[in-house]
Amino acid sequence: MAYKEGLVIKKYSGFYYVQDEEMQVFECKLRGKLKKAVLTGDRVKFTALEEHRGVLESILPRNNALDRPLVANVTTVLIVMANNKPSPNLPLLDRLLFLASYKGLSPIIILNKCDLEDDEKSLMIKGYYHRAGFKLIQTSAKMKIGLDILRQAIKGQIAVFTGPSGSGKSSLLNALIEGLNIRTQEVSKKIGRGKHTTRHVELFPLQNGAWLVDTPGFSVLDIPTAVKSRDLAEHFWEFKTYNNNCRFNNCLHYKEKDCGVKEAVAEGLIADFRYQSYLSMLEEVIENERCYK
Repeated sequence: MAYKEGLVIKKYSGFYYVQDEEMQVFECKLRGKLKKAVLTGDRVKFTALEEHRGVLESILPRNNALDRPLVANVTTVLIVMANNKPSPNLPLLDRLLFLASYKGLSPIIILNKCDLEDDEKSLMIKGYYHRAGFKLIQTSAKMKIGLDILRQAIKGQIAVFTGPSGSGKSSLLNALIEGLNIRTQEVSKKIGRGKHTTRHVELFPLQNGAWLVDTPGFSVLDIPTAVKSRDLAEHFWEFKTYNNNCRFNNCLHYKEKDCGVKEAVAEGLIADFRYQSYLSMLEEVIENERCYK
């Protein structure tokens, strides 16, 4: 019997839902000999049975796999921050930008809820990150602003949403994919952030060939212990312009004298809040190096 190829769009209650090239979805169980864990986003071979059921036979080679959320073959990370309510979390944004770069993924900063009055930190995002070389898109799921620009930016990509609760990830998915209707909850007035509404990882198709991954919200991410202090700065893209002005080739841009990056911060060429995010992560990496010698 000939195998079919497809994409795992979700895992639920022990079943794997696989979509083939004809956009048909098959509810599959694993072949007993398959020992490797199957992730949402995996491209697989499966045997199609009657009534859109199937048996998952093997996993095709992965380009990558993320740990949180557990999803494979992602190409783009959509980092969603709210323009207001809640206020953007800049240290988290920088941490997510680092992790996207570390995983070899293309980040896009989404400043959602742009129909609301600007928060002080959202103005900092608008004023700096695009100038520093990051792609920035302003959207409003409520007012349908910026959605076509976002669709075009992720055309043909598998894109994962991430960012703090309350930033509007589920609302954006609902706005981008007609008839989706993912449950959302309003931001808590008491704690200033939203409650998690997503219970499992699932891929949703767009008509332009893009796939969107809905993921549980989170607010804390640990830096992988494999990251070395000497390598951290290369993931802060705008630092590279000023590296050649450092006295030492192995400069950490920390306590060294004659540091081109620190001079750029003093001159306002690199934002001080961005540099402070770097220092916070650098100290975490240095501590990890001490603990995992």
